[in-house]
Amino acid sequence: MTKSRQSVACERCSNERELLQIARVRARGYTGFMPVNFRQDSLPNGLTFVAEVDDSAHTAAIGFFVKTGARDELPHMMGVSHFLEHMMFKGTATRSAEEVDQEFDDLGAEHNAFTTSEMTAFWAHTLPEHLSKAEEILADLLRPALRQIDFDSEKKVILEEIAMYADYPFWVLYEKSMEAYYGDHPLSHRVLGTTQTIVDLSRDQMMEYFANRYSADNTVVAAAGKLDFDELLARLSQHCRGWNTTRPGRSSMLPTYAPREFTLKSESVHRHYMLMLCPAPSQQDDQRYAASILAQILGDAEGSRLYWALIETGLAEEAQTQYDGRDGLGDFLIYTSCSSENAMAVEEVIRRQIEELVGSLTEDDLERVRSKIATAVTLHAELPAGRMKRLGRVWTYSGEYRALDVELARINAVTLEDLRRVHAAFPFRPVVTGHLTPS
Repeated sequence: MTKSRQSVACERCSNERELLQIARVRARGYTGFMPVNFRQDSLPNGLTFVAEVDDSAHTAAIGFFVKTGARDELPHMMGVSHFLEHMMFKGTATRSAEEVDQEFDDLGAEHNAFTTSEMTAFWAHTLPEHLSKAEEILADLLRPALRQIDFDSEKKVILEEIAMYADYPFWVLYEKSMEAYYGDHPLSHRVLGTTQTIVDLSRDQMMEYFANRYSADNTVVAAAGKLDFDELLARLSQHCRGWNTTRPGRSSMLPTYAPREFTLKSESVHRHYMLMLCPAPSQQDDQRYAASILAQILGDAEGSRLYWALIETGLAEEAQTQYDGRDGLGDFLIYTSCSSENAMAVEEVIRRQIEELVGSLTEDDLERVRSKIATAVTLHAELPAGRMKRLGRVWTYSGEYRALDVELARINAVTLEDLRRVHAAFPFRPVVTGHLTPS
């Protein structure tokens, strides 16, 4: 049974009041929440180990974060980072793929991996007494066998995954829009690659990419929860001291934006999908806090300008804005789906809301979204796995430690003037507007 919009709104208001109270306390400097001891050290080969030690935690988590992703690939090898992530679980010189899965199962550990445009990560979350074993398995995984037979078999899996995502309208429009937006910049690369680049990719090319990018000095090991830092550091030294140092680097070129609007037609869609992209602060820019808040005021899934103007009025089924801070640059994304007959009206509403955004900002907008972000950050970090992932991402991007309490204080310190300032520097002025419509 579908709930009415009114009942959903009432539940949302009740939940938000409770969450806002939690967030306001924590964002204003409450330090009794999950106290941690930050530790950091490096091996002689450049491998960095960072951890938030919490003796009161009941679990522990560890992850290997490699600063490599789609933007670090040559165009003809697009998708190799994601393909390589899959190959890590196909076995090593000492473990078969089945043994990898069995050993994680024996630990009762939650484990997974992910690949983005800018990093690849492998992690495990388990009981503290099993953390050392989880570290040993992960360290072994990151030196895979890369056997030809496994490569050939997994290539079919990757091609199936590409075909599967081709059935998702958002994904199709997103990839095309990113290509139009970033042009020759490597952030235009598709994380999964294309059917052609995966078909053409050879095992030797993957091995060369691995040797260059999966080096000690391009990897951060992050851990959180109940753990013995010195013991883990000693084990990492034992398992990873033979890893090479390659100084792989990353291109810092900036894209040349060329305003463009395009339309894709498909027989498989029955709605109108639209996606806009425009510049935003980088992950290293202090304006990222204000940018994130401004994006949510405009297009959060609930309670935003676009929500009330498009979702509540029935003009659109989806309408969201997202801030993506990246390494050295960033972008705002505005996405909507609606019926074909409403498409023109929806676009007009979005552009009008963008134009009226800064002039309509209030302290209530700021407080609501600021608290919502603080709550999301806090709730995500209540488990060691969330802390570990946050720590690994932050260190990979910045090479510095940002305590959760400090991050919450920065969010809470954002003012209306900060929102106006970031909007002046990065107005929501779409560079690329893409449409996906029924053919």
